[in-house]
Amino acid sequence: MRITLLSAAISAVLAISACSDNTAKQTMNSPATSQTKNSDNILLSKSTLQDQAPQFDKITTANYQPAFAAGIEQHRAEIDAIANNQQTPSFDNTLVAMEKSGELLDRVSRAFFNLAGVISDDEYQRIEAEMAPKLSAHDDNIYLNAKLFSRISAIHAKLAEFSAEDQRLITHYYDEFVRAGAKLSDAEKTRMRDINSQLSTLSTEFSQNILKSFKQDVILVNDKAELAGLSESDIATLAAAAKDAGKEGYMITLVNTTRQPILGSLENRALREKIWKTSASRAMDSNGPILVKLAQLRADKAELLGYPNWASYVTADQMARTPDAVYAILDDLAPKAVVKAKAEAAEIQAQIEAAGGNFELQPWDWAFYAEKVRQAKYDLDEEQIKPYFELNRVLHDGLFFAMQKLYGITFKQRNDLPVYHPDVSAYEVFNQDGSSIGLFYLDPYAREGKGGGAWMDEYVTQNNLLGNKPVVYNVLNIPKPADGQPTLMTFDEVTTMFHEFGHAAHGLFSKVKYPSLAGTSTARDFVEFPSQFNEDWDIEPAVIANYAKHYQTGEPIPAELLDKVLKSHQFNQGFDTTEYLAAALLDMEWHSIPAGTQIDDVAEFEQQALAKHGIDYAPVPPRYKSAYFSHAFSGGYSAGYYAYLWTEVFAADAFAHMQENGGMTRDNGDAFRKAVLSMGNSQDLMTDYVNFRGQKPTVNALLKRRGLVD
Repeated sequence: MRITLLSAAISAVLAISACSDNTAKQTMNSPATSQTKNSDNILLSKSTLQDQAPQFDKITTANYQPAFAAGIEQHRAEIDAIANNQQTPSFDNTLVAMEKSGELLDRVSRAFFNLAGVISDDEYQRIEAEMAPKLSAHDDNIYLNAKLFSRISAIHAKLAEFSAEDQRLITHYYDEFVRAGAKLSDAEKTRMRDINSQLSTLSTEFSQNILKSFKQDVILVNDKAELAGLSESDIATLAAAAKDAGKEGYMITLVNTTRQPILGSLENRALREKIWKTSASRAMDSNGPILVKLAQLRADKAELLGYPNWASYVTADQMARTPDAVYAILDDLAPKAVVKAKAEAAEIQAQIEAAGGNFELQPWDWAFYAEKVRQAKYDLDEEQIKPYFELNRVLHDGLFFAMQKLYGITFKQRNDLPVYHPDVSAYEVFNQDGSSIGLFYLDPYAREGKGGGAWMDEYVTQNNLLGNKPVVYNVLNIPKPADGQPTLMTFDEVTTMFHEFGHAAHGLFSKVKYPSLAGTSTARDFVEFPSQFNEDWDIEPAVIANYAKHYQTGEPIPAELLDKVLKSHQFNQGFDTTEYLAAALLDMEWHSIPAGTQIDDVAEFEQQALAKHGIDYAPVPPRYKSAYFSHAFSGGYSAGYYAYLWTEVFAADAFAHMQENGGMTRDNGDAFRKAVLSMGNSQDLMTDYVNFRGQKPTVNALLKRRGLVD
């Protein structure tokens, strides 16, 4: 089993076709009125579908808790048998045995937590709240098992006797156990169990409060005139959203960032302000006390393990190694980003005044007037662009086309596989020689009860030990249009689709023996590298020319308009970089507090943290404020949000290297697939990069990519 602190991993679930009628969906959402008989519980047996794809049409919420109980009990027995084995500890009877253990619990956990992120009704939330502390306790029973750690230590002491990949697995287990508290005294282990139980419960509450906010913090507009600036298609989408939710008028739902895309079009300043303030303040009352307690408990846990703070504990296991290394890169870029953001703000303020506005630029004004600046600079209007970015064409003629050019892979839609919602599609992915790689599911649309943002995760992780092929999925949150209307995407949404498939490719192309080292099971400050690398292929001339076609006429995007899109790619980078850095620094500051720190006011802590790094620029708030910062407080990226910038250094450097050596060619794609995407965590991650690139990355390409240097 992939033993990587199960309760922490499942709380990170932020990140198919055929049985797509409402019956399957209603079955999966039905309350568990009675415990399912084991003989009827579909989760207790391995799926009979191809590659063990989930049997979504047969899973009910009543299956979960009995299956969890059976999975925990089975895994406990397997671990006890390993720990109590009277034979001399060996790689096979200890580590390989652990890799093979917990199959049922892994299957149940992946089914439940992956679906909880996209359904999240009251029943899912109830089950999640009940199971979180139980799963945390099960983790502790493994990691704090003295007999088991003794066996692992005995094998670790003979590390040099093993092959490179076996050494990697041994080191992985040994480090995981030590970092979980295996060397603590009995009294300290008791304290660790208590902390972990509290962390599990609180992070679940934090996550569920955000999901509730997507339902509660909506903005209803009754007068269509207030929506001036939106297209008729966008207005119809808001009307459809209100109707689907059983409400009157037009419903504006929030995405899980401070910035809201709709602000770029709305002319009504009062409505813009209302939307922004609702976004920026959401979940504060419910999550404010929780996030403070989470930060304090993490500091306590770090101290117990011998670290000065949680950030030191986290980074010690990442490529960065220390908080100082993280702060160095963030603080180096912060002043450059703020200078550029202020230059952009000056242009926006001039646009406000030219339009007759007699007010100072505020956060809710930025997107609206920045769009006007962009139109003036590049003669480019988002509404001009969207007709050329229809979802199915972007997917098939853009993303899939690019992946075929790079890696020779093809996609076949599988309408015979069940899905958990009618909007979800399933695809089988093939190599050029016709061999099947695995399955890919796409869930593109926003809907009530679905987590915000976009992510990738796995239902089945590739590994050669058990012979499993990967089953991965991507989740997006594109507004669903009214019935009969096309899904016209913004260019940001196009980029997000390419980004998330970069993660999917990392999972699909994995060719690793051991489950714990396969796919995306890498350091967090490496795992975002393949996804960010994949983003830039959406502006590759051959790719964009293939998918950017008018949804009605099929005419290619005019060369002049395409040129404007490409030239505007670095527009607003001062804002984008500043809001990201503000969030990354906020995450680091929350997790740099020592044990015993008293925090009485969340907003005051935020302000002081930003001021400390010179990034407290009011018109550009953090991408996430603390109360809805899922990455930092419930999504597995605590003291790790910096990873997006850290890995963008790799992504920009790798893309520039490819461009200098022939661009989008199979030779380049195959080299990247072999050196990076197939390797998982089976060897040193920097070695992977050097094997591909020939040297370590530099920041030069990143600075150019973000427009921070000429």
